[in-house]
Amino acid sequence: MCIIDFGDLSREEAALYVEPYEYVNAYVRPSRESNRDRQRRTYWWRLGRSGEELRAAVKSLKRFIITPRVSKHRVFVWTAPDTLPDSAVVAIARDDDYTFGVLHSRFHELWARGMGTQLREVESGFRYTPTTCFETFPFPRQTEEQQEAIGAAAAVLNERRENWLNPTNVSMVELRRRTLTNLYNKRETWLDDAHVRLDAVVAEAYGWPADLPDVEILERLLELNFARADAEP
Repeated sequence: MCIIDFGDLSREEAALYVEPYEYVNAYVRPSRESNRDRQRRTYWWRLGRSGEELRAAVKSLKRFIITPRVSKHRVFVWTAPDTLPDSAVVAIARDDDYTFGVLHSRFHELWARGMGTQLREVESGFRYTPTTCFETFPFPRQTEEQQEAIGAAAAVLNERRENWLNPTNVSMVELRRRTLTNLYNKRETWLDDAHVRLDAVVAEAYGWPADLPDVEILERLLELNFARADAEP
C-alpha cells in the first residue's frame, strides 16, 4: 500500500507535487469534504492525523511504550522518541519502567482482554483500545519501594527479552525467527520466571495475594475502577 504524506504543506504547496496531489484530489477529497472530523475536512490533502500531539507528548522522553492494537499476546515494547507509529500501534507516552511493568503484568492483561474486543477465536488475538483498556485501568496506589521493585522486575524482563531477540553470533535466518510472537508462543521457563516475579511485585503493590484466580482479579479491578470513579469530583 502506498501512503501519500504531504506533511504540513499548504494546499498550494502540495499541488506542486502534481501526480500525488491529483490522485488525492480525485479519490480522497470527495469523502473528506463530508467528514465530521474538522481536521480531515479542512485539510483534506493531508494525512488524517499529523502526529503533532504524540510528538509533543514524547519530545522530552528518552523512549516511550508501544503495543500493537491487535495481537494474540499483549506485549509492550520500548521505542525511540522520534518514532511516529501508524494507526495499527497504540502509543503510551511514558518512559518509566514502573508503567512498563504494570502494563505487562497479569493484572493489566486480564483487564485489557476483558475490556478489549475479541477477534473470532482466541488464537486470532484481541484488539487493544486505549479508551477502554488503558484509560479505565486502575493502576495500584504503590509506595516508593513498591514502584522501584516493579520497575526493577520490568527492566529484567525487558533485558532478557532483548537478549533473546538480538543475540550475537547467530545466522540471519535464526535472527528472523526471533520475534516476540514466537517467543510468547513458546513461552520458555526463563520468560515465565520473569513474568511470575513481575506479577508478584505488582500484586504486592495492590495489596493482593499473587495467586488470585482470574475472575477474582477482574472483580477487584472493577471495584477499584468504580471506587475511583465515584471519588472523582
